[in-house]
Amino acid sequence: MRHQLYRAFFAAAFLLLWFGPGISAWAQDSTLRIGISEEPRTLNIWLASDANSRKVLSLIYQPLYNRDPETLRISPWLAESLPEYDPETVSYTVKLRPAKWADGSDVTADDVVFTVNLIQKFKVPRYYSKWSFVREVKAVDKRTVRFFLKEPKAIFATRTLINYIVSRKEWEPLAKKAETQEKPLTALLNTKVDHPLGCGPFVLEEWREGTSLYLKKNPHFFGQGQSINQRKLGPHVDKILFKIYGTADVAILGLKKGKIDFLWWAIQPGYLEGLKDDEKVKVFLSEKSALYFMGYNVRKEPFSDPVLRRATATLIDNNFFVKRVLQGYASRMDSIVPAENSFWHAGNLPDYGQGLSRAERIRKASALLREKGYSWDTPPVDDSGEIQTPSSIRLPNGRPMQKFVILTPPADYDPNRATCGLMIQEWLNGIGVPAIARPMSFGALLQTVKGNHEFDAFILGYGRLSLDPDYLRSFFHSSNDKSRGWNMSGYRNPEFDRLAEASVSAMDPDKRQDLIHKMQQIVMRDVPYIPLYKPQVIEAVSRQFTGWEQMVGGIGNIWSLCRVKPVD
Repeated sequence: MRHQLYRAFFAAAFLLLWFGPGISAWAQDSTLRIGISEEPRTLNIWLASDANSRKVLSLIYQPLYNRDPETLRISPWLAESLPEYDPETVSYTVKLRPAKWADGSDVTADDVVFTVNLIQKFKVPRYYSKWSFVREVKAVDKRTVRFFLKEPKAIFATRTLINYIVSRKEWEPLAKKAETQEKPLTALLNTKVDHPLGCGPFVLEEWREGTSLYLKKNPHFFGQGQSINQRKLGPHVDKILFKIYGTADVAILGLKKGKIDFLWWAIQPGYLEGLKDDEKVKVFLSEKSALYFMGYNVRKEPFSDPVLRRATATLIDNNFFVKRVLQGYASRMDSIVPAENSFWHAGNLPDYGQGLSRAERIRKASALLREKGYSWDTPPVDDSGEIQTPSSIRLPNGRPMQKFVILTPPADYDPNRATCGLMIQEWLNGIGVPAIARPMSFGALLQTVKGNHEFDAFILGYGRLSLDPDYLRSFFHSSNDKSRGWNMSGYRNPEFDRLAEASVSAMDPDKRQDLIHKMQQIVMRDVPYIPLYKPQVIEAVSRQFTGWEQMVGGIGNIWSLCRVKPVD
């Protein structure tokens, strides 16, 4: 027995000497180890735009409202109930939960007022546009805030109120110091923040630059032990360790060897076979709020003609992209608004080629074009209905269609979009349309399409669409048809503009839903963009933890990190 005790003592001493004094503290706590691709660039909430900074800060700073994982509707978070709207004063009233900052001081309405005023005074990028239409914000009492809008804005409840709130105690002296500088905004953004003060489930304990970050449970977290939307919150782990991996190969190996419990970045399909066969790993496939599409320059011929655009949409086989190009780890797109965003996604949209064979697509597209006056010396479909190699197509005025270019990102940037461009080229050539797919560096492509408007067609994507569909207005309203504007295709439709403008001030969600549905139907009738697909989010975790909350966008969300717990 004495010898066994000696051996145990010396083993413990060896571990302590070898791994350092931190091991004894960490070994006694439940720690969730998360792998991320790069080190966060900043812990300054106003500067943070990279994904990894946002991941860390999302566990520290908190918004008034969140999204419910199932319905995707806004849900009270730091607020204790849904906002109350008063149409007479064009104001919203929000009641706060009893909450404390991580230092034990109370979260008050004054903190909310300070946050809004700071954003407006400095015109903080990424935040200001969401608060610019707020005329005034008042603290009614310690836990009640009233927001007065300049005019009715539907996105206030669905986009503005899901932004983070900061502590006046932390940021007031920093803001005052920035105001004394020659460039106040630059000074505010460049303020170094070592230990951000939040009210979320975790606080920063240590940042070992280049290797890892340690977060520990916030004992003052307002959600601890509370049920929000029928979900009992923790957190149920004492600490979170963010480990930084340079490559996906090393991170995947770390997950399989048990060095991390969650890989918080999108996994490529090529890794799935090895992960699915590992009994220690669980894989999650989630839908994504995204849009990958082909757009036309509708400002000029030939694609100013909506019939030609509809014929092209008929030829394009979205299912081919999903099954063959993206190996089944994607979903087809039939509208600009993803189908999973069920409240806003419209039904009864045009179905240009769904379920048709290649020959049937060619017959249908050829018929559409022939009816409008397009012609061929040798048509794609002969008199007996058989498919044949066509001659070049002629426009309704009798002139031959000139070659046009489909711009795509290069294959080393996005092989999927580059491949889609080649396939669309082949399908269009099959009815005599002289298309050429041409890869272009991403920066040059954006400048050509969005800045100069010197293009015929392009394939681009939005990898992270807001769950509020106001982007539909931004993409296609005629006022945004300008250099660097969101309306890259140059689409102009007075009926769409009227509906889009009405949707901005439609405060009744059901009335706004009807407007958004009609806007989708118009866009999909005229197809300035042809939606192609959206990739799925592929994530993997260790089976040592359970309680992940899956939603659109994946399991990497605040609900998961407040509910995940060790299996034992």
